[in-house]
Amino acid sequence: MIELVVTEAGGRLDAFLAEHLPEVSRSQAARWIDEGAVIVNGKAVKVSYKTQAGDTIGVTPPPMKSTELIPENIPLTIVFEDEDLLVIHKPKGMVVHPAPGARTGTLVHALLSHCKGRLSGIGGEERPGIVHRLDKDTSGLLVVAKNDVAHRHLQEQIQSRAAKRTYVALIWGSPNFEDALIEAPIDRHPNDRHRMAVSQPGEGREAATEVHVLERLGPMTLIECRLRTGRTHQIRVHCQFAGYPVVGDSVYGGLRKLDIETQGQALHACKLEFTHPRTGAALSFELPLPGYMRGICAAYRRTNPM
Repeated sequence: MIELVVTEAGGRLDAFLAEHLPEVSRSQAARWIDEGAVIVNGKAVKVSYKTQAGDTIGVTPPPMKSTELIPENIPLTIVFEDEDLLVIHKPKGMVVHPAPGARTGTLVHALLSHCKGRLSGIGGEERPGIVHRLDKDTSGLLVVAKNDVAHRHLQEQIQSRAAKRTYVALIWGSPNFEDALIEAPIDRHPNDRHRMAVSQPGEGREAATEVHVLERLGPMTLIECRLRTGRTHQIRVHCQFAGYPVVGDSVYGGLRKLDIETQGQALHACKLEFTHPRTGAALSFELPLPGYMRGICAAYRRTNPM
């Protein structure tokens, strides 16, 4: 059973679960509640239940149904693998799990082929093994669970912030700081359910991003971002909110003319740190700046020499 404690009164229970269990969609959470797989303070409740500070929520994910997804022999860049988990270098342009508009060719399809079906079932039949997500056009490190014990342990590390996730991004502009902490709650955009937005104080979910300037490149800046929380599109939303949208981000104001094609936002998950769920060993993985970001940096160093 997964146990969660509500720290502040909020919205509906299904929305709370979708926010705090990154691999679970709101519709899936609603099904679990209807099926009695979710209890609040020891009792079954309705989907419309409004969470209260101090609530203890217990989630017992139903056994994963046999999936109708067909494994696909898609090459994977595996950074680490053992009997409990994999660490993958997800390429830019790959969707993590099936969704409308992306029913084939996803990371899940590739994992089903590579792992021969041996993946954790907590994420549901369309998200087996998926502990956390990266956007389609964000490249970098992603951990995948092969069994439910590993999945719960890794999920708890992410929720408690014991696991560390670090990104690099190119942003437009030159911030007037070297280091900053962006703290601004995030919720669904009021007019577009496919986007997120900074919400009014007291609304939305707490969100905090640590930012460190790595290099200033004329009209843009290379930064490092460390997540203190893991909200959907958090870095992209916080950068836009601060006035420095991520280069190439067509959703959050970063689409401007470049001599080099970015093919989506210039955002890369460069470092991942967590404790192995079985052995307790401290694991740390790091990737260099991807080629497309190196190319942009090199081009702007030539035109904007120090």
